[in-house]
Parts: sequence; C-alpha cells; structure tokens
Amino acid sequence: MAEIKTVYKGDMLFETTINGHTLTIDVPESMGGSNRGVTPPQVFIASLSSCIGAFAASYCNEHGINTEGMTVSVSFEKVSDPTRLVNIKAHVELPNGEVGKRGTAVKRAALHCPVHETIKAFEGIAFEFVDKNGSV
Repeated sequence: MAEIKTVYKGDMLFETTINGHTLTIDVPESMGGSNRGVTPPQVFIASLSSCIGAFAASYCNEHGINTEGMTVSVSFEKVSDPTRLVNIKAHVELPNGEVGKRGTAVKRAALHCPVHETIKAFEGIAFEFVDKNGSV
C-alpha cells in the first residue's frame, strides 16, 4: 500500500515529502496560517487538475492530437456546515490540438483519472488517531 507522510512543523505549517520531493502546506490565515505554502484544499484540487491533464494528454498523445500548451483549470468554492468544496468544474484547453470525432473519447479518458474516480466512488476514510498512550 502506498503511503505519504506529512509532518507538522509548528505554527500551522506542514511539510509533506513524496518520492524525495517536498511540498510545503500552510493553512488559511483564518486558521492561523501565513501564506507560506499552498492550502490543503488547493493541493486536493491540484491533484485533480494534474490527474485530468495527465490522462487527457496521454490519450491525445496516443492519437496524434497536439497537446502543446494544454492547460487544465479547475474552479471550486468552499462552503461550510459542513466545510467542504463544491461546484468543482474542470476546463481543459488544447490551444494547438483538434480532437474532432474523438471529443467524447478524450473527455472519457480524462475523467478516468484515479483522483476523479476516487471522488466519484468515495466511501469515507478509515481514520485512526494515536497519542503517546496509544489509540484514542
């Protein structure tokens, strides 16, 4: 099973190391952050955006569709009660590519990225909290 570990650095700053790459994550100022890194919701949306992009680019590259300059923008809103992200909308632009008859297929390929598939089928998270005395 794959695992990613995040370490709390103090002062509401977190550091995640993934395959030797470090990602600095801060919380919004309303939670005590200081804009020293991206926020957790931004990381979540970035993972969705890049995953959609990777699957779209892979399909396009396989079928000779030009991906030069391709962008994926994902917009979202944050609401409360409960706090969550809503109105998530992905926009893929291929300024130098022409999908023609493959439009439906390239959309389907992009939506099969594992981040999107996880969101669609989400069943919850197995959660464990451990303090110095063991499980809470």
